Amino acid sequence: MFRKFSFLIIILTGLTVVLNAQNTSEIGKNLEQLTKAGENLNHRLDRLEKLVDDVLWQQKVGDLAYVDKLYIYGPPAWKEKNPTAMGAGNPVKFWNYVFIPLNVDESKKYPLILLPHGGVHANFTTYHTHIIRELVSQGYIVAAPEYRGSTGYGRDFYEKIDYGGLEVEDVFYTRNYMIENYDIVDPGRIGVIGWSHGGLITLMNIFEHPDAYQVAFAGVPVSDLIARMGYYEQSYRALFEADYHLGQSAYENVQEYRKRSPAWNVHKFKNTPLLIHTNTNDDDVNVLEVEHLIKSLKAEGKKFDYEIFQNIPGGHSFDRMDTKTAKEIRVKIYRHLAKALRPPHPIETLRELQKAGYKY
Repeated sequence: MFRKFSFLIIILTGLTVVLNAQNTSEIGKNLEQLTKAGENLNHRLDRLEKLVDDVLWQQKVGDLAYVDKLYIYGPPAWKEKNPTAMGAGNPVKFWNYVFIPLNVDESKKYPLILLPHGGVHANFTTYHTHIIRELVSQGYIVAAPEYRGSTGYGRDFYEKIDYGGLEVEDVFYTRNYMIENYDIVDPGRIGVIGWSHGGLITLMNIFEHPDAYQVAFAGVPVSDLIARMGYYEQSYRALFEADYHLGQSAYENVQEYRKRSPAWNVHKFKNTPLLIHTNTNDDDVNVLEVEHLIKSLKAEGKKFDYEIFQNIPGGHSFDRMDTKTAKEIRVKIYRHLAKALRPPHPIETLRELQKAGYKY
């Protein structure tokens, strides 16, 4: 409500200026200023939402996890606004959430899970509360990087987006940072999991760094950007066609979209234990994308596990919700992870998950 009211004030103010303008050129200039003002307001409100959510993290999981937020870096931006400016070519700095079980024994080592968030432009929020509680209760250390392009950190960081590109390396750099800085992390027990866009990042990580992870789970993963551009509206495609991003449509540069799509890169996949989930009534990532991924993996003779769920309530969020069905599916995911990562307190049953994530 606050965002809509504030934006309305800007619109009304801008219209007043426009109506008082003396010529077409001045009208165009004022409209451009109005648009920029609206965009800047949205980024400021995203920042406010992020600060509020950071406080909520402590309240929602602080009883069982040490919560920290670290400032680290990844590779330099793939596209510099001004390649000759001071600081051009420097590493991209980003934030990383870390959740560590309060009952860790500092003399022991624990498995680490990388959990990149979804959304073209989004961030890691308390939407993931119960998943974090369930993971930490099992004895996992969790790192959730706010890779380049995430919201809540201003316009400049937002426009550093590199979908399917160097954001993948941001997650890999986070993995390496955790190993280098936390003695309690076991470098031989590292997994990567994600849903939607996070599922794409998960897949691209095990494709590009096959020896870095011992297990992976990709839920409703964005798998084929070319197909995706075909069934989505122009407002979505515009996020990729923006000058600061890919700058071209899939029609104009098919190869660029292919190299960022898991379904077109399955030849890089080796033998990381992989589980893929999709849902036939997914209202975000159409099942046809994930079917293309699955068929491509099979065509390459790759070994992996998958399940295509039939019209499970919840669509795109079917296994992240708080329903009994979603919890039962998460038990399957945790069993998959536990085979490779051997957490101290693995979740084997629905009752164990309920107590771990919901207390009662």
